[in-house]
Amino acid sequence: MRLAILTGGGDVPGLNPCIRSITMSAAQRGWEVIGLRRGWEGVLEMDPSDSLSLESGTMVLDKDSVRGIDRLGGTILHSSRRDPRTTESGDQTQKALDILDALKIDVLITMGGDGTLRFSAHLASLGRKVISIPKTMDNDVYGTDYCIGFSTAVTRSVEAINALRSTIASHERIGVIELFGRRSGETALLSGFLSQSDRTVIAEVPADMDILLPLLLEDKASNPESYAICLVSEGATLAGHYADQSEISKSNTHRQGVNIGTLLAREIEARSSERTIVQELAYLMRAGEPDALDRMVGFAFGALAVQLIEEGRTSNMVCLTDGNYGVVPIDKVLEGTKGVNVSGLYDASQYRANLLQVENMPMFLY
Repeated sequence: MRLAILTGGGDVPGLNPCIRSITMSAAQRGWEVIGLRRGWEGVLEMDPSDSLSLESGTMVLDKDSVRGIDRLGGTILHSSRRDPRTTESGDQTQKALDILDALKIDVLITMGGDGTLRFSAHLASLGRKVISIPKTMDNDVYGTDYCIGFSTAVTRSVEAINALRSTIASHERIGVIELFGRRSGETALLSGFLSQSDRTVIAEVPADMDILLPLLLEDKASNPESYAICLVSEGATLAGHYADQSEISKSNTHRQGVNIGTLLAREIEARSSERTIVQELAYLMRAGEPDALDRMVGFAFGALAVQLIEEGRTSNMVCLTDGNYGVVPIDKVLEGTKGVNVSGLYDASQYRANLLQVENMPMFLY
């Protein structure tokens, strides 16, 4: 049996533990594993008729090559956001399939977010043997309660938010801290709750400045150190402001407009006498080694993926549901989008998490 591993989309801590787990589990069965470098972009750069091209685009994964990688952040395979169906040259799905054939891949294991997993489902629909593993610090993959990278992103965010308190307090300002989260505000929601920030604006609920600003002013006035903190999801919007969704979907460096954190801070200063401090946490949220939970989930997802392959159960996605490891059809991701359960977890009138009633709720609140 010859397996290939591909990591696509943004990197997150926990990918390397998963790669190690797959490699070690496969080795116990006498299987061969290779890594595909740089996601689908790297695959499409290979020439199926050129053995040197195929070799340079792959990495042999064995006990020696994955030793100690579980302690590293990111992905040793590197990554890209390429979808072979939407390249400048058109749909290159067939070329991707030709590369997999040239590499003599029996089963492909993909780790990614919504985009990568949707293409994985497409490959499965074409008859390819694929297992997908959800990862994203936004935790927004439909079909699973948890994605690799989410816990570390929240942990990093809480650490940074609390560290920023000293500067925001020293200058007696309103701190506006922007977190990643284009479609889902779950990372901001939990980071705000765990750091006990004053207010949190999530992607699912537009912020009404006529309501939010008085709350922040009261938060600052009632704080003995005379400061307040407002978190905001990258994909959040302000009521009354036009939200260009195509801009929100772009990476930071390709956006034409002002980011939401700066826009919110400008509104605060324009409508009051308060000064602000703006900080984008951005890639710091997913930098560095994985925390204990993401190591655990990475190891478990990897082992489960190999178990499924051994049982002939490809065309599936590994998942966590109600705190239990499980499996769903690989095309489950196509059935919807995942975001914050606003009515159950968020008080939109106060711009705060509403997590007081937790009996019988699963660990990840869904």
